[in-house]
Amino acid sequence: MTLDTDTLAQLATWTGRHDTLHDDLPAAPLRGLHALLDSDAPPAAIGDVLPPLAHWLYFLPTHRQSLLGDDGHPTRGGFLPPVPLPRRMWAGGRLQWHAPLRVGDAAQRTSTIASVAHKAGRTGELVFVVVRHEIHNAHGLALTEEHDIVYRAAPQPGEPAPRHTAAPTDAAWSRTVVPDPVLLFRYSALTFNGHRIHYDHPYVTQVEGYPGLIVHGPLMATLLAHLAADHHPGRALARFEFRALKPVFDTAPFALQGRPDGDGRAALWVRDPAGDLAMQATAHFA
Repeated sequence: MTLDTDTLAQLATWTGRHDTLHDDLPAAPLRGLHALLDSDAPPAAIGDVLPPLAHWLYFLPTHRQSLLGDDGHPTRGGFLPPVPLPRRMWAGGRLQWHAPLRVGDAAQRTSTIASVAHKAGRTGELVFVVVRHEIHNAHGLALTEEHDIVYRAAPQPGEPAPRHTAAPTDAAWSRTVVPDPVLLFRYSALTFNGHRIHYDHPYVTQVEGYPGLIVHGPLMATLLAHLAADHHPGRALARFEFRALKPVFDTAPFALQGRPDGDGRAALWVRDPAGDLAMQATAHFA
């Protein structure tokens, strides 16, 4: 598929659009996350500081069932631009904490379409959408985030294989994750994520052309952030950046790895079963 000039111009008009959601940051989603991660943390209670990236359990979309598309996502053309490419992925993000978010906070998230960019890659058309989020509580701005979304064409017979990068071999920390369908389903349920690539095996293999269920990018980022936090006890996460480089599937275990990279800084990555770099991240602790 080739996106014409008129389509790209129309998509660009989404830049600057705003959306605002409110949430009270209840404890129940955190209890679900602790169970999902096999965490020994005590049950979440009012006043507890949210653990790294747990804000993704809140401000969830609640589109009516009749407004969902064939892929399980909301029909395109609401807040997000109606990109006419079938595959949609969370490609990465950059986050900065300004103050703690706590269980029970009355919070507000304002989201803005920061940019819509087109690129013709080796494997076809790509559209990158950057969404900027700002989360406030009663004390003011608590968190800013830039969320990268990539849209891409369906796979074509004979298209070149994507280039892959070998994962680093100097990990100081490593943890193996078995991404079975139950884990992926539970994370989809926690985040009210209807995207069928994470739980519908016939859909993801026969329609989108992948070899198995896809592990959520935010789940891998959360696991990496928790790996880093475990090795920085008593220190708060101040900044976190991550980038997804290659899909990870439920077909085999993968590794969360990392190493210290200067005072309060950690280099992190996901090593897939082939030894390739699937996600890279950096954590900065205060």
